[in-house]
Amino acid sequence: MLMTVLPFAFALVSLALLLSFVRLVKGPDVPDRILALDTLYINAIALLILLGLYLGSSLYFEAALLIAVMGFVGTVALSKYLLRGDIME
Repeated sequence: MLMTVLPFAFALVSLALLLSFVRLVKGPDVPDRILALDTLYINAIALLILLGLYLGSSLYFEAALLIAVMGFVGTVALSKYLLRGDIME
């Protein structure tokens, strides 16, 4: 059952990844682009987890965890820079 659903999930997450990238490039303003970048991180994590399930390897889960941490820090830093004009006080 899982092997029949995974290709459909790959297609949907890939489509979401593509749409997030389009929003990142065409975003009307900076907050929309930051939100698109955060969504891009989440879609990349979902794609890595699906790949880990498909291949049966735990290496992809660790890579997804690293991307999640880096995505969170990047989003917080960009948002803080947008609000205050600097990252460090």
